[in-house]
This record gives sequence, structure tokens and C-alpha cells, in this order.
Amino acid sequence: MNVPILNREVPLIAYEKDSLKGRIIKYDLTRMLRGKNSLIRLRVVAEGEELTATPIEMILLPYYLKRMVRKGTSNIEDSFSTDCKNAKIRVKPILVSRRKVSRSVRKALREKANEELKNYLKDKNYEEIFEEVIDNKLQKMLSQTLKKIYPLSLCEIRIIKVEKVN
Repeated sequence: MNVPILNREVPLIAYEKDSLKGRIIKYDLTRMLRGKNSLIRLRVVAEGEELTATPIEMILLPYYLKRMVRKGTSNIEDSFSTDCKNAKIRVKPILVSRRKVSRSVRKALREKANEELKNYLKDKNYEEIFEEVIDNKLQKMLSQTLKKIYPLSLCEIRIIKVEKVN
């Protein structure tokens, strides 16, 4: 089976190709992302004789985040749904400041991240969004805009998942 988002061939075991349609696969991205512990869930779709996988959800594992959040820092989390070009997706960013910050700074960071992500994601396909999260482009763009408010030690998308495909 071909996974275009990862540029990989993944072997699947089944008696018939028809039994694989709609199956959900978990794929560990830890080695590919150089130690950033994450899982991606993919749904198998049949296109003629070819089987491909489209992303459903990507999760950063909790023990990776626990290592990144240190004592003396503030972590800012958010969760919101937004529309992209061909789907409705839920995004859960996590931001970790370098030091403890006040509630007003945390609120400003959360609101700015929410606004920037909604504006950025509205004109992209969900496949492109998943590729950018895997390539760390989305997180880098977000970190660059948020460091004007307060410098961050970590800016990640903790969970991104497709809620509804249009």
C-alpha cells in the first residue's frame, strides 16, 4: 500500500484487497521525525486497483511532551475546530514558554495562535496541512509570529485530526 504523505510503501496483510478498504492503520513517526514521539492514523482508500492511505489524525505522545515541559515554565494549550479547503479539522496546539508568564501573556499567546492558525489553514487541503505538520513548517511559522509576544521554548501541534470531510 502506498502512503503519499510519507512517501513510503507500507506492507499490509489481508486475504483480499477489498477487506482493506476503510481500515485504519497506526504508523509510528518517531524515527522519521528524529525523536519527536508521534503517531499518525491513516485510513486505507482504494483508487482502482491501487490502495492508498489518507491521514485522519496525528498525535504527539504525552511522554514526549512531559520531557519538553520543565519546572519553571508555563505551558499554554488550546483546542478549536476550523474549516480548511476540503474538511473540518480539530487543532490542539501546545506552547511552552521559557519562564513562568502571567495569565495575560498566556491569553495573548493563545488568542494569537488561534487567529494565526485559522487564517493559515482556511485555504489549504487537509493533506497539505498534515504534510506541513510532519515537515515542521506550520510550527515554525507559528513560533516566528508568537515570539514577538513572548519567546517560546516549544511550539507544537499536539493533536490534529479530521472531523468531517467535505
